[in-house]
Amino acid sequence: MKVILFGATGMVGQGVLRECLLDPDVETVLCIGRSSLGRSDPKLKEIVRKDLYDLSPIAAELKGYDACFFCLGVSSAGMNEAEYRHVTFDLTLAAAEPLARLNPRMTFIYVSGQGTDSSERGRVMWARVKGATENALQALPLQAYMFRPGIIQPLHGVRSKTPLYHAFYVVLGPLLGLARWLFPRQVTTTAQVGKAMLAVAKRGAPVRLLEPPDINRL
Repeated sequence: MKVILFGATGMVGQGVLRECLLDPDVETVLCIGRSSLGRSDPKLKEIVRKDLYDLSPIAAELKGYDACFFCLGVSSAGMNEAEYRHVTFDLTLAAAEPLARLNPRMTFIYVSGQGTDSSERGRVMWARVKGATENALQALPLQAYMFRPGIIQPLHGVRSKTPLYHAFYVVLGPLLGLARWLFPRQVTTTAQVGKAMLAVAKRGAPVRLLEPPDINRL
């Protein structure tokens, strides 16, 4: 299996990359991002590109892949809806639309969020934008799945690049293992997210919108 990964430097992406490199069924992982990962592995390929809104110059390098794991995302804090939509909806579709043309029916997994608003009409701005992104992806000729994790516990040295989130994990990290046991419907791990994505890429899933319990079961 050949996989494209967006967002490999983020917390979720780091965990997904680790599981991809460990999985014997994965032949190649192509990481696309604005900065280099600074690591090497026989399976790993990288494309560093500042403009991720236009992938046409690298289109020839995107053919022949079985799955795309889209883990890019930013906090909506301090953004208005137009700004957040540009870095969420527009950026995701800038990747998904050419991939749908180049690799028809490929599996495309989008990291959304628990509480996403599929109606696109709710009061919470980020939830509306995420909902619009999910809906647009499901309209493309892709096997599109939406991962809606809640609280994610980083494992195996994975850390968040967002200062606020990193501080949260430093302070409360030791309690997250207990939280996973007490609240399995709310908490998952970076390893579980990565393994669940690989399971969906290989075998599909019974539903297209996957909440934390679905992710953990997979």
